[in-house]
Amino acid sequence: MTEKEKLKNEFIMNFGHAYKAFGLSKLMGHVVALLIYESEPISLEDIAKQLNRSKGPISQITRRLRDKQLIRRVWHPTSRKDFYEIEPEIFENAFRNNIDLIRNNQKIANHFKSEIKTRKIKDSSVLEKRLLEMGKFYALMDKHYKNFLDEWEIERKKIYSK
Repeated sequence: MTEKEKLKNEFIMNFGHAYKAFGLSKLMGHVVALLIYESEPISLEDIAKQLNRSKGPISQITRRLRDKQLIRRVWHPTSRKDFYEIEPEIFENAFRNNIDLIRNNQKIANHFKSEIKTRKIKDSSVLEKRLLEMGKFYALMDKHYKNFLDEWEIERKKIYSK
């Protein structure tokens, strides 16, 4: 095995562990890593072969990744097979996918703060403070979300203008 192949395997393995740490499928991380690593689109069959998996689970994972706009299906002039590559803005799209979770957590905090008052729940000062903290934390994240993406757009342009 060449050093490049070893590096590729390590990259794929580590991406899988990172995805699992975020509560996602390890296989999903493997597919994303493989497509980041490859410079050209690759077929569903080749993804399955390189990851030593059957086509069924790979097909399901690619569908989920496409739904989250992390990868895309591309046309290949010499084949009728499905080919895949990463979305050009894969990292921004992953970040955008997480903002929905952030906003939902903020809504949960606000809802239950209101429920404590509406239901006149006693002895809830600790919970109220935690919900206040939760709401403020996610509100601040949401506030800086757009600024972060604006700044990232500038940084990304620097990378690809070289």
